[in-house]
Amino acid sequence: MFRPEIKVIDCTVRDGGLMNKWQFDDKFVRAVYQGLTAAGVDYMEIGYLSSESAFSRDEVGPWKFCAEDDLLRIIGDSEKKIKFSVMADIGRIDHHDILPKKESVLDMVRVACYVHQIDKAIALAHHCEDKGYETTINLMAVSTVGPRELEEGLDDLAKSRVPIIYLVDSFGAFYQEDIELLAKKYLERLPGKTIGIHAHNNQQLAFANTISSVICGINYLDATLYGMGRGAGNCPTELLLSFLKNPKFDVRPLIKVIEEEILPWREKIDWGYFIPYMVGGVMNQHPRAAMACMESDKKNQITEFYDQMTSAASGI
Repeated sequence: MFRPEIKVIDCTVRDGGLMNKWQFDDKFVRAVYQGLTAAGVDYMEIGYLSSESAFSRDEVGPWKFCAEDDLLRIIGDSEKKIKFSVMADIGRIDHHDILPKKESVLDMVRVACYVHQIDKAIALAHHCEDKGYETTINLMAVSTVGPRELEEGLDDLAKSRVPIIYLVDSFGAFYQEDIELLAKKYLERLPGKTIGIHAHNNQQLAFANTISSVICGINYLDATLYGMGRGAGNCPTELLLSFLKNPKFDVRPLIKVIEEEILPWREKIDWGYFIPYMVGGVMNQHPRAAMACMESDKKNQITEFYDQMTSAASGI
């Protein structure tokens, strides 16, 4: 499907970093940057924007902070032809640590929040806008939010200056009919705003649900190379670009990066479709329990995990 308003945001480094504490070396990040640029992807989400006081560099890699020196090292001497986005979590970045846009190579700040944090998210996004950045608010864990609470939250977002609001399937719990219903609600409740989608692949539906969102009129689409991301991962960028049929996209550079940089990581860490993540998605649960199972010596004892999760859910 081709629609000129559609923008693709590749989150490989940011979302994939949740699996290894953003311990990607420059070679990996530069290869992703160059591959996405050659492929015609609109934005590269290169990590998180966090204050140095919130995390220790002894524990997390540079892409948890996205300092200017680190970003410039990746760009090198070449002209930057892709936009850089970063994600900011409420309470993890001090306003005074955000440089004015004219002093940064970053282009967009995406504020992630839960429904009870919308007021704080709007304040942070407005602060970033005032400093010259493009902004979005990514409303997480919507599958756990009741209809009235969601509508009130969307009404608050509608009054904000933030131009792009994201529908986020944090737990990979949604089916096509859920996406269609929520896309309609977001578009109706947020007139004049652009809607985005961030899907997780717990039930092998991230790509399908992203397609459904495009058909419904959602224009900002998140994806990662080979679906790399926390737990079950995300919509694969290479699949998404193949579907969109935009003549500016070239999938081959992505295949090359996957071969040279992503597949070696596949030998070290697990992401994608695994039964523990499937169980979490079906049950609309945070992936922490499934991730703990996958990181344990019981990762293949999936019946035991299934019984534990279903028993806990039923109160047994």
